[in-house]
Amino acid sequence: MNTRSWWNRHGSQLTLLGLAVVTAWLVRQTQGAALFEIYYWVSRPFHQSEEQALVVHEQARVLNAKVEGLEAKIEDLESQNQNLQKLLGYVSSKPNDQGVVAPVIARSAEHWWQQVTLGRGSKDGIKADDLVMGPGGVVGRIVSVTPHTSQVLLLSDPTSRVGIAVSRTRQMGYLKGQGNNQGVMEFFDNVPKVKPDDVVVTSAFSQIFPAGWPVGKVVSVDLNKAPAPEAVIEFFVPLGSLEWVVVYPNPKTVQTVGN
Repeated sequence: MNTRSWWNRHGSQLTLLGLAVVTAWLVRQTQGAALFEIYYWVSRPFHQSEEQALVVHEQARVLNAKVEGLEAKIEDLESQNQNLQKLLGYVSSKPNDQGVVAPVIARSAEHWWQQVTLGRGSKDGIKADDLVMGPGGVVGRIVSVTPHTSQVLLLSDPTSRVGIAVSRTRQMGYLKGQGNNQGVMEFFDNVPKVKPDDVVVTSAFSQIFPAGWPVGKVVSVDLNKAPAPEAVIEFFVPLGSLEWVVVYPNPKTVQTVGN
């Protein structure tokens, strides 16, 4: 067999073997750097595409977060605007009353159902024992005042006591706060005429509030409660989520001062 024939048969195999030896030597001498360099340049377009996709994804995520934040702010402002419009409508329905619209600016988490702080004070004409109303009903009364703020004792405060009556039957009693959006009415009568959904209002027996101001409605009645029958009252105003109120001069205080 001549040399040409032998090379034709085995030349390609020797060439591949030679390339393998050279490649192995390069890997050994460069610790694979040459191959990594080749891999990097070959795969670079794909890495750039992945990096660009990650950048675009992150930018989209940030943009979506900003949009969601703005939508939440708009929704909150719309909710506050609706509440304020209701309150202003409530004030305008009482043209003879000199009410001061006041925002709730602070309340303590530890005393959430006891007191709130208003962003109006003595410079706005607010005084201690002024009456505080929300859309639809009584909120509480002013207990302390500074030039620019005032503190409200809520009906839901466990120390709060307010004389109230059932509108339908004029059954009298007093309301005790329970630290939530419901209070307990303790009746003076041993067998009161009362039923669920009856409306209760402030009574003439109240030492602070004038008679006839709406408070809430009867949820349930316990005629066997000792020492006196009781009814659970749900307040008309959601005291746990107050944002705006109206402060009115207390007629009883004005009369006392005038006398």
